[in-house]
Amino acid sequence: MKITIEQIGTIHSPFCRLENMPVQPKGARDTIATIEIKEEFVRGLKDLDGFNFIYLIYYFHKVKQHKLEVLPFNEKSGTKRGVFSTRTPMHPNSLGLSVVELLGVEGNIVTIKGVDILDGTPLIDIKPYIENFDKVDLVPTSGWMKASLEEVSRKKSDDRFVEKN
Repeated sequence: MKITIEQIGTIHSPFCRLENMPVQPKGARDTIATIEIKEEFVRGLKDLDGFNFIYLIYYFHKVKQHKLEVLPFNEKSGTKRGVFSTRTPMHPNSLGLSVVELLGVEGNIVTIKGVDILDGTPLIDIKPYIENFDKVDLVPTSGWMKASLEEVSRKKSDDRFVEKN
């Protein structure tokens, strides 16, 4: 089966290099960015400004290879992990997912906060965060990931997922 996905916009952030950027939105809590939505999709933004958090689904356009086992940034033991148990960009379809704060919608520009996304990243979709749908009432487990919130917030990327020439 062939799946076709169209880019609906472009994320513009202060992060122009993959190295030394936050590895999760918790580390970019105060970072503000904008999304420029393509004109043919602007009508789809109607009523979005009634939400204060949204999901962004985007394409890791700088990923040139995929791996089924990776060493994640927050893995303290040095153990490689299966890619589907990580948030690394090396997944087979190179899709990213972030929950960000929605600050405003004006025309075709969406302003967001809490962004750990590379400048120029193609946006695939936006979905509202709806507490009654999305909030998990059970105590979640985080598998192998043992880093504290403080450690995750401080962690910056290195070149482990950057293609070397």
